[in-house]
Amino acid sequence: MSLFFIIFITVYALINSYVFVRGWQTLAYFPFLKPLFVIIFLIFSLSYIFVKIFAEKIPAFIHDPLLWIGSFWFAFLLYFVLILFLIDLTRFADHFLSFLPILLRAPTDLTKIYLGVGVTILVLSITVAGFVNRTNFKIRTLDLILPKKNSTLTELNVIMFSDLHLSPINDEAFLTKIVGKANSLSPDIILLPGDIVDDKAVILKRNGIGKSFRKLNPKYGIFACTGNHEFINGVEPSVKFMEKLGVKVLRDSILNIKDAFYIIGREDGSGNSFTGKRRKRLDAIISNASGNLPMILLDHTPVRLNEAVNNKIDLQLSGHTHNGQMFPLNFITKMIYEVSWGYLKKGDTQFYVSSGVGTWGPPVKLASDAEIINIKIKFI
Repeated sequence: MSLFFIIFITVYALINSYVFVRGWQTLAYFPFLKPLFVIIFLIFSLSYIFVKIFAEKIPAFIHDPLLWIGSFWFAFLLYFVLILFLIDLTRFADHFLSFLPILLRAPTDLTKIYLGVGVTILVLSITVAGFVNRTNFKIRTLDLILPKKNSTLTELNVIMFSDLHLSPINDEAFLTKIVGKANSLSPDIILLPGDIVDDKAVILKRNGIGKSFRKLNPKYGIFACTGNHEFINGVEPSVKFMEKLGVKVLRDSILNIKDAFYIIGREDGSGNSFTGKRRKRLDAIISNASGNLPMILLDHTPVRLNEAVNNKIDLQLSGHTHNGQMFPLNFITKMIYEVSWGYLKKGDTQFYVSSGVGTWGPPVKLASDAEIINIKIKFI
C-alpha cells in the first residue's frame, strides 16, 4: 500500500471518529436510536472505500448506490467537522469569557438533540446547494495572443476542459451535456489536461460511460495528458479506454499538428508513486521539435511553473486543483499552488489552471464553478 493511501485512511479514520463521537453524544436523550445511528454511520463512512476495493466484484445495482452514498459523505464529513469545530471553539472561548446563555453552556440532553438536528439540516442544505451548483456548467472565454513564429495559422479556436472524473456519478448523461456545449463552440481542437477518469475502465464500460466522446469531431483532434486519477485507476487500461474513444493521450511526448503548432503532453508527476518511473524532463521531451512553432503544453498538476518558462513554452494548460472544489478548501489550494485557478503570465509563458468541469468524491462544488474554457488564440 502506498504512503498516500496509508495517510488518507489514517486521517479519514480520525475525522470520522470525531464526528461519530459527537453524534453519539447528541443521542443521550434517545438512547434507543444509538444502534441505528451506528449502522447508518458505518454505511455512510465505509461505502466509498468498500466500492473502491471490491468494485469489480459487486454488481452495478449495489456498487452505484453505495458510490453515491460514500461520495456525498465526504461533503457531509467536511461540513460536520467545520461546524462542530466552530461549536467546540465557541464553547472553549466561553470557558474564559462566559458569554453563552446557560442553556448552551451546560446543554441538557434534549438541547443536544436540537443542536444535532440543526447542524444536520445546515450540512444538508450546504451540500444540496453545492450539488445544484455542480450541474451548472460555465463557459469561460479566454482571448490570448501567442507568438506566430513559423506557423501557418493566424488563429485557433480551442476548447479545454479538465478533471471530468468520469464515473457512475459523473456519468454518460453528464458527459453528453459537456460534449453538447463543446460542439456548440465549433472548436478546432479539444484539449483535456488530465483526470478524465475517476473509476476503472471496466466499471466505465459496464455503465456505458464515454461513448459521447465519439460525437466530438474537431478539425485537429482531441488530445489529453494523464492525471493522477489515471494512475490511481490503472494508467494502462485508462489510457487504452480513452484512446478507443478517439482521445489521443500524449505521454511525455510532443506532436506536430499540421506544421502549425506543437501539442506536448506530460505524464502526471504522481506516476512515480504508482509505477516507480519518473516522468521525462520537459527539455528532453521537446528536444525532438524541429521548426520554430508555437508550443502548447498539457500538464495536469500546476507545479514547478518555471520549467515551462525556461523551456519557452508559449501556453500551459493544467487542472487538478479544482480551486479547492468545496469552500473553504479553496484557501488551502491558493496557499499550495502559485496559481490555483485562472490565468497567469510568467515571463513569456502563459498559464491557465482550470477549476475543472467535474468533481472528485462528492458531486458538490462550493468554491468554484464547473467550467469549460473556450480559448481563442491569435498568432501574431
